[in-house]
Amino acid sequence: MCQKLCGNQSTHEGEPVKAEPSRRDFLSAGASVLGAAAISTAATPARASSAQGEQTPPPETGAPSRRYLLRGGAVLSMDPQVGNFAQGDVLIEGKRIVAVGARLQAPGAEIIDASGTIVMPGFVDTHHHQYQTALRSYLSDGLLSDDGLPHGEKNYLDYIHTRITPVFRPEDAYLAELVASLSQLDAGVTTVVDTSQVGHSRQHTDAVIRGLQDAGRRAVFVYSPGVGPQNIFPRDLPRIRSQYFSSTDQLLTLAMGGEVFDPAFRTYWALGRQNNLPIVTHLVGALGQETLVEQLDSERLLGPDLEFIHATRLSERSWRAIARAGVGISVAAPIEMTMRHGMPPLQAALDHGVQPSLSTDVECTMAADFFTQMRTVFTLQRALINERALNGEQNLPELLTCRDVIRFATVEGARVARLSHKIGSLTPGKEADILMLRADTLNVAPLNNVPGAVVTLMDRSNVDTVIVAGRIRKWKGALLDVNWPSLLRSLEASRDYLLRAAGVPRALF
Repeated sequence: MCQKLCGNQSTHEGEPVKAEPSRRDFLSAGASVLGAAAISTAATPARASSAQGEQTPPPETGAPSRRYLLRGGAVLSMDPQVGNFAQGDVLIEGKRIVAVGARLQAPGAEIIDASGTIVMPGFVDTHHHQYQTALRSYLSDGLLSDDGLPHGEKNYLDYIHTRITPVFRPEDAYLAELVASLSQLDAGVTTVVDTSQVGHSRQHTDAVIRGLQDAGRRAVFVYSPGVGPQNIFPRDLPRIRSQYFSSTDQLLTLAMGGEVFDPAFRTYWALGRQNNLPIVTHLVGALGQETLVEQLDSERLLGPDLEFIHATRLSERSWRAIARAGVGISVAAPIEMTMRHGMPPLQAALDHGVQPSLSTDVECTMAADFFTQMRTVFTLQRALINERALNGEQNLPELLTCRDVIRFATVEGARVARLSHKIGSLTPGKEADILMLRADTLNVAPLNNVPGAVVTLMDRSNVDTVIVAGRIRKWKGALLDVNWPSLLRSLEASRDYLLRAAGVPRALF
């Protein structure tokens, strides 16, 4: 594992980790005990207990020519050409899937017993503000804005965006990115589109990127502005692209942020397109953006390189334009319902032939696991359609199935993240981002329906093994190479600093 997590020199994508220079880079804005603790964690032993007894993961997974076989699991490939297998095998060599099928022959490959598990693609989160990890649950009861809030209660735009975000130091951003990434790995989310809007300086941007790198999972970094005199967005794009994104054969890829509430967003979109980057922006009709898409369509600014986050309360003409242009949609249903973004636009998207992806948004308000996301989408859409049926309406849309929702969480997520060529399904030739979910547990067994078990019964405790680009990151229920007690102390110290610097209280009850 990397220097930042366990103190051992390692490599990322075949390149040596430059531990000390990178540390100086992202702590140069003010080194502290917090920053030192965050990057001097010691590895936990790789050995982990399981129902089959003490086992250790195969060594050097993900390395070139390293072969191992997941044997005998219920394989949910999410690729119609590959199919599914009640008892199937997945052969991995290096970082790629070589074969998927029943009773595969793999001479020389190490065998991993997958019996009692569901083997499926990793989840893809297409929108997550990971820099806010130290603020988890701080705004559980809050709304997006102060519209309609009684007695001056906290809201996101005032408290998180305006008061707390500006006081982040590089080390706070680094630690939050690292912990958020590890937490989602633990929950089976192997890919994230990180919409961290904390680029207050070059050092902040470097800290976010380093946190994503050191976590060792797949991520799309959305280059975004910060606040303050050292904010140089978007002038830093050539540097970060050259320094961190010169290769396409790595876990970390780059996207361009360009929020439509910024008067200069058209300039940012043009810059992103000049550099062949996907563009990610929030779009919330409840904030007065109901018909903005119509204007963008008239300017010929829509395209499949765009990802619209939320897309709530949009006009009918907007949805027709989105569908026509192939714009990607990211739905964060629990957040949208809780924080008054508007009704999650699941049915509006589906009615126009748009397949949505799913996202977690902000942990200051809601959990970032995908079992929460999938179950919310599944029950919400069915509740709305069922109510229309009970009211006598005819010719209703089809009810979502569990398989539909899993497709949103994997295949569609990969498409919206512009990573379909690498991930999203268990397809030979794609990179091995794979989950083994325990189905022989007290909350799931006996297994009667694979998609149904994943969506309606499971939670993050069922995530047994997590693989990213062929490398095993979680094994038999435990993350590898992570010292959580040390990270926890650092995260608590970061939380204390942020709230104190922002002048906002911490109230446990």
